[in-house]
Amino acid sequence: MWTPALALLLLAQLAWYLIYTDQIVRSLHESAQTMTLMYADAQAGITGQDADVMVEALFSLQGRIVDAGVPLALTDSAGAVIAHQNLPFEADLSTNEGQARIRAWLALLDVDHPPIQDFSGNLIHYGDPPQTARLRWIPWLQAGGLLLTMMLGLSLIRAQRRAEAERAWTSMARELAHQLGTPLSSLQGWLELLRMPEDERPGGMGALEIGEAIGEDLERLENVSRRFELIGRESPLEPISLPELFEELERYIQARLPRLGPGIHLVVDVPTNLPLIEGNRVLLVWALENVVKNSLDALAGSGGAIEISARAGDGKWVEVRIADDGPGVPLEVRDRIFEPGVTTKSGGWGVGLALSRRIVEGVHGGRIELLDTPQRGAVFLVKLPRSHG
Repeated sequence: MWTPALALLLLAQLAWYLIYTDQIVRSLHESAQTMTLMYADAQAGITGQDADVMVEALFSLQGRIVDAGVPLALTDSAGAVIAHQNLPFEADLSTNEGQARIRAWLALLDVDHPPIQDFSGNLIHYGDPPQTARLRWIPWLQAGGLLLTMMLGLSLIRAQRRAEAERAWTSMARELAHQLGTPLSSLQGWLELLRMPEDERPGGMGALEIGEAIGEDLERLENVSRRFELIGRESPLEPISLPELFEELERYIQARLPRLGPGIHLVVDVPTNLPLIEGNRVLLVWALENVVKNSLDALAGSGGAIEISARAGDGKWVEVRIADDGPGVPLEVRDRIFEPGVTTKSGGWGVGLALSRRIVEGVHGGRIELLDTPQRGAVFLVKLPRSHG
């Protein structure tokens, strides 16, 4: 709701500004007309032959000046106020209080508008016309509107960041629960087997065999714990061999293909002479594993192929491509595919690719992006920095 509210505020400010300036323009037009009529009265007084016509023209001219709204006051040589027009307050000239109030106001007015002496020695004090006051308020009103918009904009940004942080923490918590759930369920099953008499265990499994399976699950739990521990702090980087890393990743994926992706063929094309990269092995395996799982989800139910390849790129990078021939990523989420909570799966949490970006870009200073594909499929490009050692 913040974005529409901010848009409405900006539209309201724009409408107010247009209306306000239109009123000022209309007032200036009226002032131009008044000045023209004043000129006509003065011309009539100058060219008139009859004294009555001249006096009438002068009175008309004086009336138009008063109607223009300019504050005016006339004081004599002793400083007493003789007459006034268009003052911003009411004052009685016959009282000392009224005289004092007007003189105090004229003292402020004379700072910016020095009085003018007429032919009889009296002083004419004057102020700005109403249009000037309106124009003077415009910068302040614009600054106030801009400040209000900036405050609302900052509030919107903070609210969005807070929402993103909450969404990220929620997604991380769900991912952690998911990562821990599988080995914990497996451990529960092994414990139930241990409680059974040996002659009733399926396949006649012995305690040693069950103990080895429990050890594997505990190792998986330790690996999950280590991953989440490393993602939350500055991780040490060291030279890593990509062929060895992808060998580990391939073993992990191939062992789970029958369950995660039946009918899916995995191809790994990683030369053995690739330069070493600077990274954290545990986190990089996790990041690449999440990208491959994204491809597995895209091919679920239909089958297909996933190809992982790596090449020495130009400059300081080693480039890794993970491509599948699935349906691809919908256009409406392509620009947000790496944001927490964004997913194309009905039951997904949208944390896998967000973690991959954090690991690749935040921890390793690399790049990860979704490439444009002319046809079906999705291609993820991961750039990792070469080792300086």
